[in-house]
Amino acid sequence: MVKNKTESIEEFYKRKFEWIPENIRNEIGHFNLFKVEPPVGGKRKPVPYQKRDYYKIMITKGESKVLYADQVVDVKGYALTFSNPQIPYKWDCLEGIEHGVFCVFNQEFFSQFGSINKYSVFQPGSSHIFTLNTEQAKTVFGIYERMFDEITSDYIHKYDVLRNLVFELIHLAMKMEPSAKYNKQHFDANKRISMLFMELLERQFPVDESHSKVELRTASDFADQLAVHVNHLNRAVKSVTGKTTTEVITSRILQESKILLTQSDWNVSEIAFALGFTEATHFNNFFKKHTNVSPTKFKSI
Repeated sequence: MVKNKTESIEEFYKRKFEWIPENIRNEIGHFNLFKVEPPVGGKRKPVPYQKRDYYKIMITKGESKVLYADQVVDVKGYALTFSNPQIPYKWDCLEGIEHGVFCVFNQEFFSQFGSINKYSVFQPGSSHIFTLNTEQAKTVFGIYERMFDEITSDYIHKYDVLRNLVFELIHLAMKMEPSAKYNKQHFDANKRISMLFMELLERQFPVDESHSKVELRTASDFADQLAVHVNHLNRAVKSVTGKTTTEVITSRILQESKILLTQSDWNVSEIAFALGFTEATHFNNFFKKHTNVSPTKFKSI
């Protein structure tokens, strides 16, 4: 069975440091900073492939690999990475990381300051890893230095300052993407319906012991859940994403199928059932249509 249940912020501390801060679930949310130091004995603890219920922003120098959903990204030189509760990830080849620094925080830390998920660096389908040149890396390390100064200070409003510094990191990364991509992001009715649809879709993943089967597979299924007409949903999704509702659903199921084929020990029939296919042959036909290879062959690659 696949073992990729969501890791809580408490489990992160137990895995990484074998201790848990007091009042980690306090009303203002949680925020903390850590340096990536050279590993003891030349080997770092492995980072498991799974979702987390917290956010993480990290800059590293060195070489490693990151598995985001079904994509493997080679990280070289300076890299700024954004991790969020919606997308599972795993770090490999950690011995190649020379040094770095990262911050972790939960949704509650921004609960009174809007939705952090609206920023592209935390959205599915957007860029989450940014290669930095020396000057950009210097700027990012400078932001983290200011974070360390603030978190150790006795200033009563220091967490407001820390939120602003997190926003600096977010906007620095977003400015590295083509600006046209972020222009005119109006939160109109279509945007709202499309976001609700995407949240409902993502809620079904990853497929594991706690989400054993995908139940919503068609545009009509989602329209019924959202209490809107299917044509209304289709228009909203198309206007925001440029894709049909069916195309978005298909892409996400295909992405999850690749993850399960490569990251779990389920056989093809078990994966077909978990993804909502009534017959393994239906899954075989679906997968081969979109990848030109059979699930069995893909699993063996």
